[in-house]
Amino acid sequence: MSEEVTMALDEAKEQMQSSINHLEVELGKIRAGKAHPSMLDSVKLDYYGTITPLKQVANVSTPDARTITVQPWEKSMLDAITTAIINSNLGLNPQNNGELIIINVPALTEERRRELSKRVRAEGENAKVSIRNARKDANDFIKSAEKDGLSEDMAKTAEGQVQDITNSFTKKIDDICDAKEADIMTV
Repeated sequence: MSEEVTMALDEAKEQMQSSINHLEVELGKIRAGKAHPSMLDSVKLDYYGTITPLKQVANVSTPDARTITVQPWEKSMLDAITTAIINSNLGLNPQNNGELIIINVPALTEERRRELSKRVRAEGENAKVSIRNARKDANDFIKSAEKDGLSEDMAKTAEGQVQDITNSFTKKIDDICDAKEADIMTV
């Protein structure tokens, strides 16, 4: 097989792996009922004119399975952090006691679990679309290489390899989503 086609296959694999990595990050933001500092990783706030991640302006910890505490390094940031957490659409209700911010993570209701399950499926579908786009790019490259002199047999073999890679990454996405859904639905 030509070197260009091999490079196109490698590039498709990289794009698909990047889709998997993105999916894992997105699913990490969906909480399964237990408090974890990473739940606030997506929270960003205005820190002296710069949009800054929360973990760069405060210490985030979990003293127990249902509570997250946020200890800002500057007390003047308490209100800004509280507002940023509320505006982050995480469904959390921060309590500011003047020293630190306490967030009680409520137990998930059955309805909320189903909602989160749907969100997991939607994220999985987005990742699959991204993988299909990578497959299309690789197949388009193979077709153009065929026009430029690549033999028909080599092109068919390469397209088969692209489909095999696509199938394996799609299965990974299904496995990741199934595991996350099981985690969410476990009471």
